[in-house]
Amino acid sequence: MEKGAVSGVEPGTGLTELLPQGGDRLRRAAEFVAVPAFALLVAAALFSAVLLGMGQSPLAFFELLWRGAFGSAFSWQNTLQRAAPLILTALCVALPARAGLMVIGGEGAFVVGGLAAAIAPLPFLGLAPAPVLLALMAAAGMLAGALWIGLVGVLRHRRGVNETISSLLLTYIAVAVLSFLVEGPLRDPATPNKPSTHPIGADVMLAPIPGTSVHWGLVAGIVACVLAHLLINRTSTGFAIRIAGGNPRTALGQGLPVGKLIVLCCLLAGGAAGLAGFFDVATVHGAANVSLVAGYGFTGILVSFLARHNALAIPPVAILFGGIGAAGGLIQRRLGLPDATVALLEGVIFVTLLTSETLYGRFALFQPRAARPRP
Repeated sequence: MEKGAVSGVEPGTGLTELLPQGGDRLRRAAEFVAVPAFALLVAAALFSAVLLGMGQSPLAFFELLWRGAFGSAFSWQNTLQRAAPLILTALCVALPARAGLMVIGGEGAFVVGGLAAAIAPLPFLGLAPAPVLLALMAAAGMLAGALWIGLVGVLRHRRGVNETISSLLLTYIAVAVLSFLVEGPLRDPATPNKPSTHPIGADVMLAPIPGTSVHWGLVAGIVACVLAHLLINRTSTGFAIRIAGGNPRTALGQGLPVGKLIVLCCLLAGGAAGLAGFFDVATVHGAANVSLVAGYGFTGILVSFLARHNALAIPPVAILFGGIGAAGGLIQRRLGLPDATVALLEGVIFVTLLTSETLYGRFALFQPRAARPRP
C-alpha cells in the first residue's frame, strides 16, 4: 500500500470527498447563521432610516443600546434577567414547530402558569416548608401551562382547528381570566391600587443565583433547551416528531401516531411557558397581577424564529432580545424616545426575519457540492 493511503480509498482523495456529509453540514450551518445575520443588518439599516426621519442619530441609539444591554455588570444582569423568561416562552414556539405547528400562545400559558403558581401555595402557607411550597408552585405552573397549550394540540388533532388561531385566542382568554380572578374572587383587599392575589410571602420567594440579581429561571431555561435538543435529535420520539413535522402524510403512512405527537409537543411547550410564569411569580412579583402580562410570550415568538426553532440557539438569541429590552429605559431617558421605540425595533427585526426565509437555498456557496465522479 502506498504511504499515506487509506485502505479502500485512492491516494489524493480530499477531505471533502472523504466526508461529504460533514462538508454539507458545515455549509448548511453557515447558511443558518449568515441569513439571520443579514436580516439583522437589514433591520438595523431600516431602523436607522426611521431614526433619521425622527431627527435622531442612529449611532447614538445603537451606542446606548449596547451600553444598556452589555456595557456593565449591572447591564448584563438586567439582560440575563429579562432573557430567562424569553428562553422558556421561545421553547413554547420551537417545540410545536418541529412537529409542523405554529403555536403563538406562549403568552397565555405564561399567564395561567403564573396564576396557578401564585394560587397553589396559599392554603399551605405556614404549614409546609418553603422548598415544598416552591416545588408545588413549579408543578402547578407547569401543569397549568401544559394543559393550556395541550388544549391547542387536542383541538388540532381532534377537530382540525388551526393552532395559530386557537392559541392566540386562548391567550386573550387567559388574560381575561387573570383579570377576573385578581379583581374579583382572589383579590387581596390590601391591594386597592393594583389588584393582586394574596402574596406568597418573602419566606417563599426564590432567592437569586448567588452573587447576582439573576433568578434561577435562566438556568432552568438553558437546561430545558438542552433537554429539548436531546429529545428532538437523540431519541426515537424526536425522530418521529421531525418526520411528522416534515411530511405528515408520510408519517401517517409509516404508522406514526401523528396526533399523539402533536399533543405531546404542545404539552411540553405549554409546560415550558408555565414554568416561566412560575419563576416570574416566585422571584419578581410574589403574587399574580396584571404585571404577568408583560409580553414575554410574544417576544418569545421572535426569539424562536430567529433561532430557527433550534433549541440550542434559543439562549443566545434570547440574551440578544433581553438586552434590547434592558436598554429601553436608558434609550428613553437619554434620547427622549417613546416607550414603543424598542417594540418598533423588534417588529422591524421580525418582518425582515420572515422576509429572509425566502433567501434559503438561493446561494450556491451554501449548497451541497456535487460528488466527484469516480474514474
